[in-house]
Amino acid sequence: MQERPPGWARNPLTEFDQLLSEMSGLIESTVGGVAPAAAWTPLADVTESDDAFHVEIELPGVKSKDIDVEANGQELVVTGEIKEKERKGVLRRSTRRVGAFEYRLRLPGELDTDKIKADMQDGVLSITVPKAEVAKPRHVEISETSESTESSS
Repeated sequence: MQERPPGWARNPLTEFDQLLSEMSGLIESTVGGVAPAAAWTPLADVTESDDAFHVEIELPGVKSKDIDVEANGQELVVTGEIKEKERKGVLRRSTRRVGAFEYRLRLPGELDTDKIKADMQDGVLSITVPKAEVAKPRHVEISETSESTESSS
């Protein structure tokens, strides 16, 4: 029977936690404190209809009071924060994002920022950004004209 190589019985999660602790210690000693976490961008879908742009942003577990939606010219900015939950016991794995988020979108054409609507349902923020009247596509009717008769010389 073969023996396992040394270190085989080690717990990889413990080693990973130790590595993270060492790295954060290095950052603190270099920067002089905890470095601020950069804002992350949530997943989103953007669709366009004849009269508006529709944005759906995935924000599970976020309350509408923790979200700020602003429109400035052609830019739509959604910001907020997902707060980390208090947990009992030892957290073994976490892949959910927490902290400040920011979603920026520059839309083409003129927008009617006074009529923007936002709705939160089932962890999805739905924003409707109407196009300004001048930006909406307009169907142009083509009229038929009879051919003019050629004049004889």
